[in-house]
Amino acid sequence: MTLRILQFGAGGQLARALIRAADGRDIALTVRGSDEVDIGDPAALAEALSDVGTHDLVLNAAAFTAVDRAESEPDRARAINASAPRQMAGACARADVPLVHVSTDYVFDGSGEEAWREDDPTGPLNVYGRTKLEGEGAIWRTTDRAAVIRTSWVVSERPGNFLTTMLRVGAERDTLRVVADQHGRPTLADDLARFLLDAAPRWAEGDAEAYGTFHFANAGATTWAGLAEAALAEAGIATPVESITTADWPTPARRPFNSVLDTGKVERTFGVTPRPWREAVAETVGRIRERA
Repeated sequence: MTLRILQFGAGGQLARALIRAADGRDIALTVRGSDEVDIGDPAALAEALSDVGTHDLVLNAAAFTAVDRAESEPDRARAINASAPRQMAGACARADVPLVHVSTDYVFDGSGEEAWREDDPTGPLNVYGRTKLEGEGAIWRTTDRAAVIRTSWVVSERPGNFLTTMLRVGAERDTLRVVADQHGRPTLADDLARFLLDAAPRWAEGDAEAYGTFHFANAGATTWAGLAEAALAEAGIATPVESITTADWPTPARRPFNSVLDTGKVERTFGVTPRPWREAVAETVGRIRERA
């Protein structure tokens, strides 16, 4: 039986990965991108949700992800990251359709050295993290037929993300200065997309165990400098990476020092084993080099 999914987001890393991953599956994917609907506009979003009842699942892969720009555009970030998920959840609840929403590691304050579990106290340090957390809360106040998937450090072949940026500037410069005191788990957009579509039938069928908050990321933790070094090595680029501190690279938005996610719950619930981030990065860099 064909699974009918209404997806918000078309041009982002995850949204594009979902479109690719749906190819060849028994999935009818209806994609609403920003060129078609501004989810930050309640009237436009209401129109896009008018036929939600004809779908088996709503998947929100859209977000305001410009972390630093969110500091100067908090209203816009809140409209997309908090108000839109609340509106989606309301429409889904009325139509009795489950909602899957992608959130972030930045809901945590980055303290301590332990990996963050789903039930740990939150404490976002920036507007982006606060608005994403507001979106999570709005969903849970509106419906219990939902899954919130927090992820971290998403990378892909798409130009403009950290991985491709490091490859580009690494080929242009004599050395790279990269922050080495922020720790997290990189996530390949394609791996996250495959997990979401593999799990989609359970959400659509109303499997209560599959609802709730979950963490998904590739296995193993590193720093931004460590990720840059691995990417350059896979690409055969010899540019050295100079490790610097967060204080050496000031940004408008504060970043958590430790945003490592514990993925034990998603592994137990869905029987998935996220592959090591180095393996995912190697595969991605290999594809980029093949097209060069």
